[in-house]
Amino acid sequence: MTSTHAFWLAGRQATGETAFDVTSPWDGRLVGRVSVPTEAQVEEAVAAAYAVRDEFAATPAHVRAAALDHVSKRLVERTEELAQLISAENGKPIKWARGEVGRAVSVFRFAAEEARRFNGGEAQRLDTDAGGQGRLALTRRFPKGVVLGIAPFNFPLNLCAHKIAPAIAVGAPIILKPAPATPLSGLILGELLAETELPAGSWSVLTVPNEQMPALVKDERLPVISFTGSDKVGYAIMDSVPRKHCTLELGGNGAAVVLADFASEQDLDWAATRIATFSNYQGGQSCISVQRVIADATVYDRLLPKIVAAVDAQVTGDPSDSATDVGPLVSEDAAKRVESWVEEAVRGGAKLLTGGKRDGAAYAPTVLTDVPADTTLACEEVFGPVLTVTRVDGEAEAFAAVNDSKYGLQAGVFTRDVQTAFRAHRALEVGGVIVGDVPSYRADQMPYGGAKQSGVGREGVAYAMDDYTYERVLVLTGLAL
Repeated sequence: MTSTHAFWLAGRQATGETAFDVTSPWDGRLVGRVSVPTEAQVEEAVAAAYAVRDEFAATPAHVRAAALDHVSKRLVERTEELAQLISAENGKPIKWARGEVGRAVSVFRFAAEEARRFNGGEAQRLDTDAGGQGRLALTRRFPKGVVLGIAPFNFPLNLCAHKIAPAIAVGAPIILKPAPATPLSGLILGELLAETELPAGSWSVLTVPNEQMPALVKDERLPVISFTGSDKVGYAIMDSVPRKHCTLELGGNGAAVVLADFASEQDLDWAATRIATFSNYQGGQSCISVQRVIADATVYDRLLPKIVAAVDAQVTGDPSDSATDVGPLVSEDAAKRVESWVEEAVRGGAKLLTGGKRDGAAYAPTVLTDVPADTTLACEEVFGPVLTVTRVDGEAEAFAAVNDSKYGLQAGVFTRDVQTAFRAHRALEVGGVIVGDVPSYRADQMPYGGAKQSGVGREGVAYAMDDYTYERVLVLTGLAL
């Protein structure tokens, strides 16, 4: 009989009155049962976080840094266990799951480093005017209050890390809500935090069902909300709490631009391989996966067959097999949605070059051309292993095609010209421009977020720490400067 996983309430394990099953999207097997907190337990966690906020903000930097270092080291020790867990609950191929654990290790390490140097204070002399003679301003940053972190299913460990680690680094209590489809990885983070000396109440990991979240979102004791997920849900949260600080990391339909100067066979082979890999990694369930390829007319005819061949070479199948490149989507419903969008595009005149087949929760890596601009596939985030390829004439048309989207998360530009790279950086309405590669590159210490409907604010450890805090000025008077 499968035991029920407890959640973490103010630093201790707890169980509720009900539980739900977590099953593998690959074969439907039971991965675990997870307890659901009662309303009273949720209230206890919120009250504890609110009560400890001043104490936690005053915790010495070395205490917070030591806790973050501890989690980072323990993640290293449990890498394979965690990778297997991610793969089981998420359906992510094991090689990508191992990479996710490695990234989470770095996130906690970066946070430990930032905790040691953050908030040191910045001095500003005020005697630049006569009225400021003898005065000195000291600016420091302090937590805005308790953080409600809401994590998605596609990176069930690393995106939980991106909520928890910056909060602990600045001394802001956090209540983490992992995704219902993939809660087990977040609960392991709770297990590792419980091994530290952080004050009780400074963190909780609550497996709250989505339908019970509105009340938690609106709780005035939680002034900061950090959400990663769909634009529909993210903006609904923001609209429901207009006076709260919301960091929203939302969707995208990432474009990879291949320009005329990136024209050698070696260049095009590289571009095709990277495009094929990162349109299908995580089953395409990444907000910076390649969804749109925008190719200059001078390279289009040579590039397209290379992309199709590289997509066809992707190994699909059992995510626990180290050779597998593409596993299932998170659920059969998700795969059916992708299937319906592709079918709509084909009915509208799109050409299906490969893929387009569903088997349960798995959807075959797919490439289409001539996708009508008014189809769902052209306008929305597919969040599946589907790629569209479009021909354009010249750089200006290519950049305009990237910007012809309500999203603006990241874009990739394949060029060897540094002037083109700077023009792309100026012209593209996105949060990040990756030159010489696909839009799917993310370093966990860099600022990460989007423009337009791709979100508000930035993740990346130091940038999230800024988001969770505010500046407070201290003016000292009567000084002999």
